[in-house]
Amino acid sequence: MKNYNIISWNVNGVRAIIKKDFLRDIKEIDPDVICLQETKAGDEDALKALEVMSGYNIYINSSKARKGYSGTAIISKTPPLKISNDIGIDEHDQEGRVIKAEFENFNLINVYVPNSGQELKRLDYRKKWDEEFLKFCLNSEMEKPTIITGDLNVAHKEIDIARPKPNYNKSAGYTQIEIDGINNFLNNNFIDIYRETNPEKIKYSWWNYRFRSRERNVGWRIDYFLVSTNLLNNVKETEIHNEYFGSDHCPISLKLGF
Repeated sequence: MKNYNIISWNVNGVRAIIKKDFLRDIKEIDPDVICLQETKAGDEDALKALEVMSGYNIYINSSKARKGYSGTAIISKTPPLKISNDIGIDEHDQEGRVIKAEFENFNLINVYVPNSGQELKRLDYRKKWDEEFLKFCLNSEMEKPTIITGDLNVAHKEIDIARPKPNYNKSAGYTQIEIDGINNFLNNNFIDIYRETNPEKIKYSWWNYRFRSRERNVGWRIDYFLVSTNLLNNVKETEIHNEYFGSDHCPISLKLGF
């Protein structure tokens, strides 16, 4: 049997987290594949920061539009069959938000979804992004069963956010437009695997740095694994690891067996 232990982590700056306990934490989790979001570094700087990760192959997609902003990476013990960056739409491909790896049994899409911004100034763009990113993921699904992971920048249900009522339709990440965006994935044969296996468990993956939010566990679950329905029987375990620090997000994991 071939097993995969995949983790996803918005690191809020790869150069910053490497200086903390990241390497120790990774050694403890022992993932086969690591998906990072918000690397906040150009290709050369990100590769330089990650070169200490012996035994892994490193693939980077950095922002072209703004240096030190956004960015994603896939780090894998086994080289993927294929790596590709972006979704093929110039408007959406300037910020290094998507990197896709093809493995023997599945495609893996690592994404850092755009935030709708202060005063929801980017909400119209976010709606367009969600629609066109879904098309990209459905095309991937036609090739192979697909796993989408990363910071989706949306709390799907009330259980996924500590204070739903004051945030609903007021805060980026918890508007009906964004909720509808993730619903469209779930209506197209993708499963929110954490919620599927933990229907009533309250656990968050992001906390605002301000207001001692993490200390008080006033958080949001905005980091996900969305898994093709035909991979459901291959899922062995999924978890949110809020025992690990170093970022305003914590890592999430998915274990698969084939």
